[in-house]
Amino acid sequence: MKIFRAFIILSILTTLTMSGMYGQRKLDEQTVADLQKTSQYAIGVSDERQFKGALSMYDFLVENGVEIEDYEVVVKGKIVANLVEGSEPETFFQKYKGKVRVSICSVAMEKLGVSKEELFDGLEPIPTWSVRILQLQAKGYNTLTY
Repeated sequence: MKIFRAFIILSILTTLTMSGMYGQRKLDEQTVADLQKTSQYAIGVSDERQFKGALSMYDFLVENGVEIEDYEVVVKGKIVANLVEGSEPETFFQKYKGKVRVSICSVAMEKLGVSKEELFDGLEPIPTWSVRILQLQAKGYNTLTY
């Protein structure tokens, strides 16, 4: 079942990427019905393109009638250095603040020398990216990682 859900999410991401090139696409009724079987989603990302794509996926799902209870983007890697106050990703994120939870890997923060105080508002440090993804899977979230 988790593999099927991952396939559905991957299909949506592919559609979302293609819609950026060719215009907005709509999900068919069966896909929406399948996605309605859960209302919790988590996407693990490691670069800015993926970060923006994961946030945009939230809009895409909502616009297609998918009800979302919880939506989380879990971030690791070099992008963490760009998620600081005054950055372009902060401006992009403002639309999603209060709707999407963004968790930041503390290991990446440490390696890149980024303190919690430097992160822009709305980001939450977590112990590790991999453990958070496993935790969300254990809680029944549909998860997709890059």
